[in-house]
Amino acid sequence: MREFLSNLLFGGSCFLCRGAARGILCPACDADLPRLAGTLCPRCALPSPGAAVCGRCLADAPHYDATVAALAYRFPADTLVHSLKFRGQLALAPLMGNLLIEKIKERIDLVVPVPLSRERLRERGYNQAAEIARHIAKQRRVPLELTIMTRERNTQAQADLPWSDRARNVRGAFRCERSLDGAAIAVVDDVMTTGATLDELAATLKRAGAARVVNWVIARTFPPDA
Repeated sequence: MREFLSNLLFGGSCFLCRGAARGILCPACDADLPRLAGTLCPRCALPSPGAAVCGRCLADAPHYDATVAALAYRFPADTLVHSLKFRGQLALAPLMGNLLIEKIKERIDLVVPVPLSRERLRERGYNQAAEIARHIAKQRRVPLELTIMTRERNTQAQADLPWSDRARNVRGAFRCERSLDGAAIAVVDDVMTTGATLDELAATLKRAGAARVVNWVIARTFPPDA
């Protein structure tokens, strides 16, 4: 089915190089994806010797408990993310979801996408995190909650801000609509940079009673000193 849809949407050509492909990507472009491997901090998915919890997380522990990231946020992963997020290429959502599914080991109770504000959702017409989450939840047979989290205000785009201002920008931006007593929640997003948005979401979910919050993200941005 995925092969049929790819041929229908992309004419049997690779989304990235436009060469012949039986799926969305040709084997060469798929091999070029910067898949994350090696020793990463289990909490924030940044490089850490021995895959131990890194110094950043020890010194200032985030509210989320773990992070699973499929790719490093560099070419050609950034092209895929931008195409889904800003160009409406929704057929890429299953591809990205499958990249995450390859790495997910933990069983959780609910899958929750990072919500958009009403204004941004109206402007874009879809939530790219929800499209990815929809595919993962279906494949993993886990309930998907699209309305449990709301974004209370239309915050400035995190990408437009210095890293030091991002936590302040999203502080108090989210609300959880019901009790989550003892639940393990997976929060899905396309890109994790400073982790400020995901940290604020995790704090909100835990105030609602969640016992564990993990991030499932497509791409991880590494800071300059990582």
